[in-house]
Amino acid sequence: MFPEERRRLILEILNNQGRCRVATLAKELSVSEVTIRMDLDFLEKKGLLRRTHGGAILNPKTGFERSYQLEEASFRQEKERIGQRAAELVSDGDTVILDVGTTVMEVARHLTMYKNLTVVTNAINVVTLLEDYPELTVIVTGGRVRATQHSLVNPYASLVLEKLYADIAFIGANGVDPHYGVTNVNIPEAEMKIGFINAARRRILVADSSKIGNVARAKVGKVSDFHLLITDRQADPEQVRLIQEAGLPVETV
Repeated sequence: MFPEERRRLILEILNNQGRCRVATLAKELSVSEVTIRMDLDFLEKKGLLRRTHGGAILNPKTGFERSYQLEEASFRQEKERIGQRAAELVSDGDTVILDVGTTVMEVARHLTMYKNLTVVTNAINVVTLLEDYPELTVIVTGGRVRATQHSLVNPYASLVLEKLYADIAFIGANGVDPHYGVTNVNIPEAEMKIGFINAARRRILVADSSKIGNVARAKVGKVSDFHLLITDRQADPEQVRLIQEAGLPVETV
């Protein structure tokens, strides 16, 4: 296999999974780990990926939005752990806001064990998941449908948020950076996230490690606007340290 072919396959794996590890690539492509590291270094210099400890992630782009299906396929186990840990912060009787996104969806899956919950969401797939559980009251924001993320956004989507105050909100993001704060690639969805921040007593940020250190197009808020970030153990330790110094506690699972 020529180097160009191998590097093209590496990029295909990254686009499908969101990240790759040196050892896994070396095994799949039948080359040494040294060769894979050289390939990753080459692709990083071209601006096509970002090197991490033991592998690489997609190069952050402020204006690029991946489909829900692609996001769902990447970091699946990490998102499951994040969702399970986040759901442990909920108590029976709470009013809970659930944002859109694949990581927040994992939070929703673990809320079905609770009683007398009121769930407020702009995520159509969350509504479909929770509608069959009689112990849960689901309130949908309304608004315009965005098929890319199965979300509801303005106009009119934020009106319900002006009428309630939730105990806790779980919010996703495309970027979490100690300097630029919490960002999202889509502006209408960023507007909804800001509304969730204002409508909740406690705000929990849930994001897999590929989002840590990224900066997307639309500003959601400062990292200090949130009470906790839950991410996975692959997150860059230096980025985690800087985020904590900026005022946001971080828990890795």
